[in-house]
Amino acid sequence: MHRYNRRPTWIFGVSLVKTLTALALASIFLAACSSVEKEQQKERTFLLSQQSLDTAQRNATIACRDAAQCDAVWTLTKTYVEQNSKERLTRADAAAIETEVPSGSGKPVFSATRVANSNGNGATVSLFAQCKGMFEDERARGSDFDDCANKIISVQNGFAPYLRAHLPAQ
Repeated sequence: MHRYNRRPTWIFGVSLVKTLTALALASIFLAACSSVEKEQQKERTFLLSQQSLDTAQRNATIACRDAAQCDAVWTLTKTYVEQNSKERLTRADAAAIETEVPSGSGKPVFSATRVANSNGNGATVSLFAQCKGMFEDERARGSDFDDCANKIISVQNGFAPYLRAHLPAQ
């Protein structure tokens, strides 16, 4: 009568303890593999985002040919920064445009520079952006990197098309 109330100690000819131990080890191994793969994917995504940020920065650097065109580009740059920043402007003069640094992380801070060409004709206008919390020490991925990178890439890649759409045809 007692033999029907006993717990099983063997499964497929292997003791229950050995079976459970093997299953636990297999689970740990699979979890470790999954974790390594996730970290590798995260690193690949980070590197691709870094490349996209570099490309967006290049796309947000514009050359203008003379004073009239440069003034028009600079006025539009100020408007573009105001439209794309949640922060107010703290500086807007002939050489630089800057927004206030956000109090929290995950929000972009924008700046633009206007640097005259050495020959006196035209200038180079560049739009810059970064977020607090985007990077840790030595440009390691920060907690807000992904969200910030997406915002910055979108704004910087939209800069030149915005200028083309709003500059008078010449």
